[in-house]
Amino acid sequence: MHGTLRRVAFALALLIAGGRELHAQREPTLEIRPPASDQLTRVGPLIIATNMLSSARARDPLAAGFPARFHFVVTLWSERNFANAIERRAEYDVLVSYSAMEKKYQVVQNVNDHVLSLGNFDRVEDAEGAIARPTRAPIRGFATRKRLYYRVTLDVQVLNASDLDEVNGWLKGELEPAIKGDRNPGTALTRTIRYLTSRLLGGDSREYEAQTPVFQIP
Repeated sequence: MHGTLRRVAFALALLIAGGRELHAQREPTLEIRPPASDQLTRVGPLIIATNMLSSARARDPLAAGFPARFHFVVTLWSERNFANAIERRAEYDVLVSYSAMEKKYQVVQNVNDHVLSLGNFDRVEDAEGAIARPTRAPIRGFATRKRLYYRVTLDVQVLNASDLDEVNGWLKGELEPAIKGDRNPGTALTRTIRYLTSRLLGGDSREYEAQTPVFQIP
């Protein structure tokens, strides 16, 4: 119980400091670069997400133990007379977490269920640099007469789906199994506090978009 109280106190301290922004804050940017014209059917576009941890809004929840998920969705679109259409789609994730025990930021990338470590870092700036490494999206163009373009969306989430499910259940009054001893009430309480703290910090979800100019396969 004492551990839970310490976590609550730490969460409240973060709430008080939540409005503090870093000096000379850099604006997060998302960029997508199409391949060279002779590579359009061979490789995918480059995705670059910079300054994603530049604000206190992003860094404070991470330092408090809230892992951040950067979910990228890359789509290949074709232009049509009445409505453009998605021709191909790919997704990948970058996950960032902080270990207070080791005082390290860990960054991993998950593409098609292949997990790759991007490194363990002492400084949050270096973790941010790992997120910003250009990534070749696992999607390619194809031979067609259609006019095409790529679009990327980036959804930044602080909590994962299992956390949200537990919180939603708690808010609906489904904590009864924990009260009866079937589940750990401390776990449900801790996750609820984390969720509420994260939302008050404004770090729960952000979205960015970018797209390439229209091109044709030569």
